[in-house]
Amino acid sequence: MATHHDNVKQQFGEQANAYLTSKVHAQGPDLEYLDKFLIPYSDAQLLDMGCGAGHVSFIAAKYVKQVTAYDLSDEMLSVVALTAQSRGFSNISVKQGYAEYPPFADNQFDIVVSRYSAHHWHDVGKSLRELHRIIKPNGKLIIMDVVSPGHPVLDIWLQTIEAMRDTSHVRDYTPGEWLTFLTEAGFSIDNIKRHRLTLSFDTWVKRMRTPERLIDAIRLYQETAANDTKTYFELQTDGSFTTDMMIIETTKLI
Repeated sequence: MATHHDNVKQQFGEQANAYLTSKVHAQGPDLEYLDKFLIPYSDAQLLDMGCGAGHVSFIAAKYVKQVTAYDLSDEMLSVVALTAQSRGFSNISVKQGYAEYPPFADNQFDIVVSRYSAHHWHDVGKSLRELHRIIKPNGKLIIMDVVSPGHPVLDIWLQTIEAMRDTSHVRDYTPGEWLTFLTEAGFSIDNIKRHRLTLSFDTWVKRMRTPERLIDAIRLYQETAANDTKTYFELQTDGSFTTDMMIIETTKLI
């Protein structure tokens, strides 16, 4: 029987090129933040954890010594490798594997960045403990992901439309859950930034090839949402909506 990991690999492998050209993934305040953050790290070894189509890797390659793009999907990694070659980045290598079992040595990386990946991880706690293992003492871990607002009504609405749109979705965690996960894994919190992310409904569902029956179900669920839910998510008549995004910068405790 297919596992969650199999589901993730299928969902994203078949749509690898769509993620390379997706505006949501190719731009944003989080990438602007990373572009500035990495300037002092010219000697760093960086891991792009759950790299997808490689947008973090391509920014990092301009600044750091070596980038390892790591993902479950071979198709995504092929897109990263080909794009890196076409853009002249010789310091990007690719590696396939699970978030919970990264095949890297202890204290290997100076920086690990994960963007739009962790809400698909089967076991976030285990994955973060493994990242703690492979990051050097005083090294950096940066998580960039959609987060739940936390209130039960808003949380269940967000998780429901996410799961209907993408069967590989696990959970958009709350800021409080992230702080707990990270501190329990041995990281100290250095900086937190929040911004809002607007998602165009048509491209949001097309990117995952969501079946029409589930698209209809999402639209019905949106239409029947309470007014305060519609207001919070800035729900538009075409189904587009706005959600919360966080950048969490941490340091590995010795």
